[in-house]
Amino acid sequence: MKGDLKDVFTILSKYTQAKTCGYQQIYMKNQENKMKIVVFIILAIFILSGCVQNSASVKPYSVIFIEKHMKNITQITFDGDNGEAYFSPDSQKLIYQSNRGLYACDKIWIMNTDGSDKHMVSPDHGANTCSFFFPDGRRIVFSSTNHLPGVCPPKPTMPQTGGHVWPLYPYNIFVADLDGSNLKKITDNPQYDAEPIVSPDGSQIVFGSQRHGDFDIYIMNSDGKNMRRLTDRIGYDGGPWFSPDGKKIVWRAWYPKTREEKAQWRECMKNNYIVPVPLDLWVMDSDGSGKKMILNNGATNFAPSWHPDGRRIIFSSNMDDWQEDMKRFGHNFELYLINIDGTGLGRLTYNKVFDGFPMFSPDGKKLVFASNRNPQKPRATDIFIADWVE
Repeated sequence: MKGDLKDVFTILSKYTQAKTCGYQQIYMKNQENKMKIVVFIILAIFILSGCVQNSASVKPYSVIFIEKHMKNITQITFDGDNGEAYFSPDSQKLIYQSNRGLYACDKIWIMNTDGSDKHMVSPDHGANTCSFFFPDGRRIVFSSTNHLPGVCPPKPTMPQTGGHVWPLYPYNIFVADLDGSNLKKITDNPQYDAEPIVSPDGSQIVFGSQRHGDFDIYIMNSDGKNMRRLTDRIGYDGGPWFSPDGKKIVWRAWYPKTREEKAQWRECMKNNYIVPVPLDLWVMDSDGSGKKMILNNGATNFAPSWHPDGRRIIFSSNMDDWQEDMKRFGHNFELYLINIDGTGLGRLTYNKVFDGFPMFSPDGKKLVFASNRNPQKPRATDIFIADWVE
């Protein structure tokens, strides 16, 4: 029966991609009567739901039938580009970055989890990114260039690679009260300091930094003191995230091996950008010991964070978008779940567009993520929230 259901999904996918309203005949040859009944019931649902005029008005079949762990998926941002939405400790609010309001670069915003009460909490100048709540729910941390002159930082000269090139702006890390007041800069680095995540007890901040001539993971006290380097291999170490008990850190990494890769990496660091590279997932103890790679598949695996049970990691990857004609992975990122020992890999979302930056609510009831799945805004990223179903 499992194989038959796969055929059903294949048939239904043709309907979701239909450009005009109409009836298509389905010939079920050499199928069991039970399979026929399943197909006709599903088709009846489609017919009774109304005739569609174009693909933009069709909810993708995969969302209905395959994203079984996510219910009541709801879009909660609609203006501008939005990303990296993360829960407050009481699971009631989200902090995120957005260029809404005709700003030329991102600002930090807070909203309720139903999308209401959106308000900006970062300075209204400079580029701002990578925000997070302290566990007391009264303070926030984020990265910003608001301490530098200019409305937005100038973009570095970047190569044309055919993929997304990530500019490394001279961010520093700031802490503030929940409303953005009492802003204080806690790092002092002329290059990139960003991706801060606060430990569950509020005493530590882990972050990614382009200092010491490379890109590594550092940890410091929440006031910026007692900074320590946790990774020291040549290459990219970024996106660190504390486990729910604060004892472990998950992160993404790429280490150049060949002479050409090492030369490419030196060029990236010299010119302040990162080109598309495969990213593996790693886990270590919060003191930097016990480093272990848990996923190495040649794809770009990024934005890892933890399930509240502390045993699983959710992340985004393009592992299922292999482009055979170009011999490389494509741009379609989906969400996946994996155990911290590298077992139990499972796919959560099924789309033809970007799904990324996932985070579970601390109570485990919700999942928030960024996506381009709104067909009315295919080139823009918005925030979506869903009920989580085990």
